[in-house]
Amino acid sequence: MTARVRVTEDQDELLHYRLSLRLGPVHARQRLGIEQETEARVFGRDKRSFHLENLTNAPGLIRFCLQAVGLLRRAQANSLKLTTEHNTFVLPDLPSAFEGFRILHLTDLHVDMDEANLQAVIRQIAPLDYDLCVLTGDYRQRTWGPIDDALDGMARLRKAIYGDAYAVLGNHDSVRMVPALEDMGYRLLMNEMVPLERGDSRLYLAGVDDAHYYKVHNLHRAGDDIPAGGISLLLSHTPEIWREAAHAGYDLFLCGHTHGGQLCLPGGIPLTLDSDCPRRLGRGLWQVNGMQGYTSPGAGTSVLNVRLNCPPEVTIHTLTRGP
Repeated sequence: MTARVRVTEDQDELLHYRLSLRLGPVHARQRLGIEQETEARVFGRDKRSFHLENLTNAPGLIRFCLQAVGLLRRAQANSLKLTTEHNTFVLPDLPSAFEGFRILHLTDLHVDMDEANLQAVIRQIAPLDYDLCVLTGDYRQRTWGPIDDALDGMARLRKAIYGDAYAVLGNHDSVRMVPALEDMGYRLLMNEMVPLERGDSRLYLAGVDDAHYYKVHNLHRAGDDIPAGGISLLLSHTPEIWREAAHAGYDLFLCGHTHGGQLCLPGGIPLTLDSDCPRRLGRGLWQVNGMQGYTSPGAGTSVLNVRLNCPPEVTIHTLTRGP
């Protein structure tokens, strides 16, 4: 056995040990096993969802189509034109200590896909004022393979984020990334909840593991310890568990995944959202059964570094009791 093989085996053993301590042995085995079976498939575990990013010829096909209609250069330039969107959630029962609380929401960064885009994100968030940062998944370009480049990009991004940063995994992310991300200072919410405290007041922040591709989310485990009447905020990579989350009683729901369509017709009409949800939930602010939600189109791109009629964004959410 060579020294390199021994080092790799030792690293794998240490990773499995850390994941077992962090997630529990059952969740760790389940997540690793599901990844190994399905990470690069075109069709998801439910046999219905279709994953364009796993088609080898997808980037070339999209590039050819955009070139044919003379929109490739414009679409490439658009992918770097980030905006900062401001959204307000009105919560009449919000504890007064959290009046004006600001949340920076980042999602679908795909940091190892385009260095210029990562630098644009870092520049965009530098002047922003916020109390908390949340990230709703898809930090890696591909859904399989090495994680080192994605971790390098996330480390550089973490230096640009001040204060606490809570995150969930997306369908492009491997559970193998969790220990390194947490070593950087991100707090991963893997079907977990954490109270946010200001004096004697609390908000309850919950997050679920990927609900789109791997189907390893658990809303009950994430929310069972939230007290009745407590204001709760759920982080999910995808909006497609909107119905479950609303019935579970969450007040707010933040997600991404759809990229807002990324390539849209004039007026922002998406060609596809790659998500099993109503189109009205595919981008921006929405409300279902008393739960308020926001689906960010994300700051990065998938498959190819292009956007049309759907600019990338970082989002500041402000919580208020209202007038």
